[in-house]
Amino acid sequence: MSMIRDETGAQTLLGYVVDLTDGVARSILDIGPQHTNRHGGLHGGIMAAMLDNAMGYAAALRYDPDAIPTVMTVSMTTSYIAPVREGTVTATGTVTGGGRSILFVDGALTAEDGRLLATATGVFKRIK
Repeated sequence: MSMIRDETGAQTLLGYVVDLTDGVARSILDIGPQHTNRHGGLHGGIMAAMLDNAMGYAAALRYDPDAIPTVMTVSMTTSYIAPVREGTVTATGTVTGGGRSILFVDGALTAEDGRLLATATGVFKRIK
């Protein structure tokens, strides 16, 4: 399993795809008019949702890359760096530490031209 579509209601509503190729958690979104704020840029809430999703999958892959267990976000901090109006954005999650039940994860959201748009840090817990 490397590409995941329409797994959840939120994923279906927003229209992003999850890519787990090579064990790296990525959430990918083609920006449409339904994703923009009143200034015409990608809405910050959607940026945060993309980061949360990629970081959650990164945590799940760390626990079990075959079963991809359920994890929940305990806390998350997002920093917005640059706006984007069109194209494809990719959120990537990277586990930076933790133990058996809690993991610390970093996230980065980039535009297709490589520009860094937002970053996040989060704490994720495995749900047994």
